[in-house]
Amino acid sequence: MYNSLELNESVRQALDLYSQSLIKIAFAYLKNIADAEEVAQEVFLAYLQKRPVFENSEHEKAWLIRTTINKSKNMLKTGWFKSRNPVPEDLSYLPKEENDVLQAVLALDKKYRIPIHLHYYEGYSIQEIAAILQSKPATVGTWLARGRLILKEKIGGLEDEEICL
Repeated sequence: MYNSLELNESVRQALDLYSQSLIKIAFAYLKNIADAEEVAQEVFLAYLQKRPVFENSEHEKAWLIRTTINKSKNMLKTGWFKSRNPVPEDLSYLPKEENDVLQAVLALDKKYRIPIHLHYYEGYSIQEIAAILQSKPATVGTWLARGRLILKEKIGGLEDEEICL
């Protein structure tokens, strides 16, 4: 258990290190930056309330990502979220090519979008993604391969070219 000062410092460090990643993961689910930021806030609030003790920084990051995924899924289930009309996010600040790739990734079905985000944007291995999503590594590999094929069809590319996100 942490004392109050240690907990505050631990949360502050986690906020500095992981807040942008958590917002991006939530955004991959929710497709709305304001909702993604709200989920990230809820995750750090849960961190303060539950006071989890972690083995190392990777364990801490995995807990934060898993909590972000769970809270994003919970938000998607709410009646308010289901009844509203989604507003596409303005990503015009990104270079056109990057914007096109991100739009194509966000248009993917959730089972492909989340593993692709975790693998290419967050740098997780297939085994790590399988642990985070509580799936088998072979299943995650299949999702990644299928997601890449869909992206290749959407955004094109050379025959032998591998998609780089």
